[in-house]
Amino acid sequence: MEKRLIVSSSPHIRSNITTWGIMLDVIIALIPATGAAVWFFGLRAAALIAITVISSVFFEYIMRKILKRSNTIGDLSAVVTGLLLALNLPPTLPVWMAIVGASFAIVVVKQLFGGIGQNFVNPALAARAMLIVSYGSRMTSWSEPLSDIVSSATPLEILKNGGEMPGLLDMLLGKIGGSLGEVSAIALLIGGAYLFIRQVISWHIPVVFCGTVFILAFVLNPDGFDILYPLYHILSGGLLIGAIFMATDYTTSPMTRKGQIIYAVGCGLLTVVFRLYTNMPEGVSYAILLMNVAVPLIDRYTKPKVYGGGTNV
Repeated sequence: MEKRLIVSSSPHIRSNITTWGIMLDVIIALIPATGAAVWFFGLRAAALIAITVISSVFFEYIMRKILKRSNTIGDLSAVVTGLLLALNLPPTLPVWMAIVGASFAIVVVKQLFGGIGQNFVNPALAARAMLIVSYGSRMTSWSEPLSDIVSSATPLEILKNGGEMPGLLDMLLGKIGGSLGEVSAIALLIGGAYLFIRQVISWHIPVVFCGTVFILAFVLNPDGFDILYPLYHILSGGLLIGAIFMATDYTTSPMTRKGQIIYAVGCGLLTVVFRLYTNMPEGVSYAILLMNVAVPLIDRYTKPKVYGGGTNV
């Protein structure tokens, strides 16, 4: 008798999408920001980026060997972690500190929790937070673009402490102080558009995250309503790189659309709280990390009902 139905184990829906393909798209999307970093900060920025990426791949290879697990350096996830970490570092950071950060991101945050897909917070952001705690003065020492002049003030610090802000065009293009990958808003937006077109990310988290910051900054501006004030918050600091490239990390963001919106609102709310009501001018990294921790709870209460099932609990 001819077999009409063949029963097999799940999954029954398959896709050609691979981890390697997704990570390659992220790397391509980061090329404009990487190029802008090298353009504005010179060969030292290029060296810092290269060493951080190489270190991340090296630590991934070594840890997989030590833990006797199949090697995963071919999926490019370690490259993405190293690149994101490098773009979150100041151009003046000593190379050895970047290597320490890469080791923390890969060894502690990623591999000790099981590898890709098992980490509960974003590895690059966790490493950045660790470096800020350990080497605060070096992580907040900036240099002016296209110059060797060291400046201690970023636009967010000027905004918080008072002073003359750079023009919006300079902030859009990248002629401001800051971490390597956060200075050029236009480069980050180009990368975000690429990821959206490639359907690697959806609009929900980046748009709701930035929209929440914009609305709250406008309403809570200590000097009264001023449309430029929330624009300064959007275009300066790590908001765009965080919202587009790190808050959207598959492993550490919610699975449902409702959950993603709740998560993004939480990221935006915490960012504004950190920026306006603490002694830190920046707060994106800590906001995303805190919401990463809340993701399992968000997923629990926003998962859809199983057909024929009862409650969500």
